[in-house]
Amino acid sequence: MKKEFKAGVWSAAPTPFTDDGKVDHDSIKRLTEHHLRLGVRGVFLCGTSGEGPWMTTDMCREVVETTVKAAAGRLKVTVQVTDNSALRILDNIRHFADSGVDAAIMAPPYFQLNTSQEYLKNMFMEVLDKSPLPVGFYHRGPHSSVKVEAGTVMQMMAHPNLVMVKDSSSDKEAMTSFVSHAETLANPPLLLDGDEFDCLPYLQAGYDGVLFGGACFNGYISTQILQAASAGDVAGAQSLQERMNAMMLNFFGGPGFPCWLAGQKQVLVELGIFSTGKTIINYSLTPECHKTIKTTIDREKDFLLP
Repeated sequence: MKKEFKAGVWSAAPTPFTDDGKVDHDSIKRLTEHHLRLGVRGVFLCGTSGEGPWMTTDMCREVVETTVKAAAGRLKVTVQVTDNSALRILDNIRHFADSGVDAAIMAPPYFQLNTSQEYLKNMFMEVLDKSPLPVGFYHRGPHSSVKVEAGTVMQMMAHPNLVMVKDSSSDKEAMTSFVSHAETLANPPLLLDGDEFDCLPYLQAGYDGVLFGGACFNGYISTQILQAASAGDVAGAQSLQERMNAMMLNFFGGPGFPCWLAGQKQVLVELGIFSTGKTIINYSLTPECHKTIKTTIDREKDFLLP
């Protein structure tokens, strides 16, 4: 794997805002220290959890620069640059090239009709060839509106500029293929599980770590899951997974996640990390969710504030 990008827990970090919708720099500084306390190795900024698709480029640049400065080399910092063409992705990367960020992360295009895997491969390869920054890829498999097949991802894996793959596909055949292919490469990308509700299949397949939207609060227990799986303690890892899943469901409002991002931000408010639970697209927090969050924090403080 690319040596400077470390195995372990990575966080798809939420973005804190002030009540008037501006980037909250002080909360970013607290979040950075909180991530380090939880054992997080790197952060992915301005993704879906970070509300990047709804923010301006200047706002994302603020988030990146503030995080880079706060991290001071203690965390790797990456940023989302997804778009519908190599031209647009490269233009997005250009806005962050001198920001101090360590890598740019691209996912499948938001929309393309009647596309082919050859077209997608060529688009991604053009980005990898021309990007001034190292690049990561977020593989969503069948969950994406534009499906990128595992074979296309494996063709990218050999490129020297691809430093990580986040895999949320839940495709066990793809997991095995990615790990087997990585073993044939002199300098393979980091393989990170993106499914926080089912880590074990990825870790048993041989993935290097995890990259979760919930790592801003479950980073410590996720690290323990990784350690248990690495030691061959499957029962222990599964027990921790079940405990983490119950915690996440309580924070997200139960099945269907009706309080998803609002709940996650409220957790950080309750922990003293964020100043507000403000979201750009006005996700709502019900009184029931708020009450459950408070009782869950009281019960799980050892994991939330180790």
